[in-house]
Amino acid sequence: MTKGNINVSVENIFPLIKKFLYSDHEIFLRELISNATDATLKLKHLTSIGEAKVEYGNPKIEVRIDKENKKLHIIDQGLGMTAEEVEKYINQVAFSGAEEFLEKYKDSAKDSGIIGHFGLGFYSAFMVAEKVEIISKSFKDEPAVHWICDGSPEFTLEETTAKTDRGTEIVLHIAEDSTEFLEENRIRELLTKYNKFMPVPIKFGTKTETLPLPEGAAEDAVAETVEVDNIINNPTPAWTKAPSELKDEDYKAFYHELYPMQFEEPLFNIHLNVDYPFNLTGVLFFPKLANNLNIEKDKIQLYQNQVFVTDEVKGIVPDFLMLLRGVIDSPDIPLNVSRSYLQADGAVKKISSYITKKVGDKMASLINENREDYNKKWNDIKIVIEYGMISEDKFFEKSDKFALYPTTDGHYFLWNELEEKIKFNQTDKDGNLVILYATNADEQHSYIQSAKDKGYEVILLDSPIVPHLIQKLETSKEKISFARVDADHINNLIKKDEPAISKLNETEKETLKKNVEESINDKKFTVQLEDLDSTDAPFTITQPEFMRRMKDMQATGGGGMFGMGGFPEMYNLVVNSNSEFATKILANENVEEKSSQIKYALDLAKLSQNLLKGKELTDFIQRSYKQLEK
Repeated sequence: MTKGNINVSVENIFPLIKKFLYSDHEIFLRELISNATDATLKLKHLTSIGEAKVEYGNPKIEVRIDKENKKLHIIDQGLGMTAEEVEKYINQVAFSGAEEFLEKYKDSAKDSGIIGHFGLGFYSAFMVAEKVEIISKSFKDEPAVHWICDGSPEFTLEETTAKTDRGTEIVLHIAEDSTEFLEENRIRELLTKYNKFMPVPIKFGTKTETLPLPEGAAEDAVAETVEVDNIINNPTPAWTKAPSELKDEDYKAFYHELYPMQFEEPLFNIHLNVDYPFNLTGVLFFPKLANNLNIEKDKIQLYQNQVFVTDEVKGIVPDFLMLLRGVIDSPDIPLNVSRSYLQADGAVKKISSYITKKVGDKMASLINENREDYNKKWNDIKIVIEYGMISEDKFFEKSDKFALYPTTDGHYFLWNELEEKIKFNQTDKDGNLVILYATNADEQHSYIQSAKDKGYEVILLDSPIVPHLIQKLETSKEKISFARVDADHINNLIKKDEPAISKLNETEKETLKKNVEESINDKKFTVQLEDLDSTDAPFTITQPEFMRRMKDMQATGGGGMFGMGGFPEMYNLVVNSNSEFATKILANENVEEKSSQIKYALDLAKLSQNLLKGKELTDFIQRSYKQLEK
């Protein structure tokens, strides 16, 4: 028997591991199963190249709870360790066996799936155990060994005849403050969280399966049952396969495997697969989002060689794609030693750029493959695309191929199609193309109708980030501007070189303006007289485009220097000086009656803009009923 001290540079490394290195104690199981997986995959590789003259077979990893004796066992059927290897890989902390293995077999082991990043994983066991045993038998023809350590730097190592089969068994004597890890539900939860897609089958107990009845069995025949291994993981998840091996239903099944509580089907997926200049695989799904910006639930999951790391993927995945769901797996993502946070690295930026490019390419191919289907899905994906357009310049540059601009009539245009459609009608006298848009087809119906009466197209932009998108488009494209249909009277939104005919002279206009201003006496409204068609509404309320846009941007987090403090409610009251109502006001010499008529017209204009609320609305309804009684 050998006794000795673990080669550490401090008196006792274990309190340091427990306190500083691994803040989350539950990850001990992830690390030990990762080590068992490494040992199994190493053996697979060595047998495949003829260096291990043994039968690989169908190895699995077993997790077993011995609650009575307060022990947790992790057993693998991998390559095992000799006494010399235990001394080297266990007693010399931070000497990574996997890293040495990869270096030795770097050419042939490239795709063997060995984690091999961290040499301290094994010692995470001491966060939950007061004593740890290793019983290991190497695939080489050497005796099995038994290593014991009680959490101090002292250990014992001796040969044993207790283990005759190849592989390693780790026995954790669970500490009093960690007895939660002797509960079956807790271990199952951890295995499902971290090891659901590990590449080696993981057994956790057994389950009963019913055998199918043989053909011609009697009606009252009872099917036999059998106890089988309960394998809790899927060793070959969708992202580890080639896209050619998968059908649409396979991707959907995988989506529900990832998110069991998600009952809606994803709209489509993007399969990621790159091996240069970094290794990355994965599958991203577009869920039905509509205008939902909530990214707290069902997030993208990050894996490292099929080991779950985190679902906090900021930095790896561009912000606008955090709204998607799915999996990214890369051995090249630089994590700290406990895998709990991302370390800044040039590779991360390359990965983020690759994912952005891949999504852009996918969108372009989808719209080309089936335009009608893409149009139908637009409302559910637009928030991601629009967010990408304002946050990623390279994505914006490609967006003309797949970003849609739907009209209030339900037609969908790409940018060049929209320009072609409206350039004749909606170019103003200065040669600028004016794009009219609405944010709510119901609330802005009357304004939309006025625009359509002129032969104009009105696009519907109703996502929460529209103000930012419009600003991006206006600053990136030449000689275009956006105007919401209720920002001014339609004649002023697209100014043409058309002479205005006026029924009133300048003196009458001044009088009319004064009458209106005195009657409404409200600083929120700026009165402006316009020589409109006699059939147009007498009063129209508009909100200046600039002011409203700044308010909208502030509401969604933006607006630059204007984002400091609230904006006052400001409106234009457009008075149609050519209307019959204007003529009637000027002719009425009863001041009180005139004022009442003006206020009533203003209330109607407010009502059309959904601005008449509370006491004002109640008073208006009562006055209207009284009018009916006359």
